Amino acid sequence: MRTFSAPVVEFRDVSHRFKVPVEGRIASIKEWAIRRLTKGGGVYHEFVALDGVSFELIEGRALGVIGQNGAGKSTLLRIAGGILQPAGGVAVVVGRVAPVIELGIGFEQELTGRENIVFNGALLGRSMREMNEMMDEIVAFAELGEFIDRPIRTYSTGMVARLAFSVATTVEAQVLLLDEVLSVGDERFQRKCTERIEKHRKRGVSVLFVSHNLDAVTELCDEVIWLEHGRIRAAGPAAAMIEEYRTWAHHAS
Repeated sequence: MRTFSAPVVEFRDVSHRFKVPVEGRIASIKEWAIRRLTKGGGVYHEFVALDGVSFELIEGRALGVIGQNGAGKSTLLRIAGGILQPAGGVAVVVGRVAPVIELGIGFEQELTGRENIVFNGALLGRSMREMNEMMDEIVAFAELGEFIDRPIRTYSTGMVARLAFSVATTVEAQVLLLDEVLSVGDERFQRKCTERIEKHRKRGVSVLFVSHNLDAVTELCDEVIWLEHGRIRAAGPAAAMIEEYRTWAHHAS
């Protein structure tokens, strides 16, 4: 494999917060009016999803992100994909990004799979002509057969995941953002996905991979960062980090 040194994703002290509504009974119209005038109609508290996160993803490398639910993994991926903007710090991403972040994101439920390929390609900055030229390759990899001309709303979760992965990994990109995509589908298709990712990495494509599948993270990634309550608890080589995380999870359970 070629050796690269330039960072394509760099987070510098990145933070992000969400406003979460506080459930509570409103006792009177007067109380409702006061809340409406002073607090925009409700009471909220801030949930810190990321707190001072810094890391680099080097060209041609794969970085895994692990941690419990609510640790901030998906928020990190969404900031890298430009879906969210950090509340603090700087997130720099160089080159074209191909995200497979959430099942169905970028797809229109009433459009067919074929129509969604063109639509999703447009979101990735590709023309209709370019997507039509890649159509056969995308459909063949996704293994959708006659379903490609049926509405997305009729697809199973696995079919949506296969189509999303196929589109993202067929268009030319410098950075792949993957969120649990290898946990959907049978073992044969997962192997097929892994092989395609490795092929892209040999060309210098970088991978940011969020997953609870620790075996997949170990196999695919060079380094791992472990998020806990929005902060990086530890970071290092993939095998060592996964072993440390498994030891912690065993004692924590």
